[in-house]
Amino acid sequence: MRDHDERVVDDEELTDEELTALALGADPHLALDDKAMPFWDYVGREQVEPLPSWYMPTPMRPRTIAGWRLVVVRCGVASVIASFVAINACGLCNTYGQLHL
Repeated sequence: MRDHDERVVDDEELTDEELTALALGADPHLALDDKAMPFWDYVGREQVEPLPSWYMPTPMRPRTIAGWRLVVVRCGVASVIASFVAINACGLCNTYGQLHL
């Protein structure tokens, strides 16, 4: 493999320090070569999503709540909302969790 200065780089794995030195030593304003190829062509995988899964994995689906647990969750959420509305209706401030006049 050759770097941008056409020096031969051996096929051994590079350490993080060597990769960091190469990245910091590269010219950020250098135009791409006509023979440059996309990363996905180089590794042999097609990119089907906007971001690769190793960079930002897809979020997990929330657990389905059903039956009596659904009633408990709804009552809990409603009581928290009702308490904030009641505190604000009385003219008090509860912004940071401490009740202030």
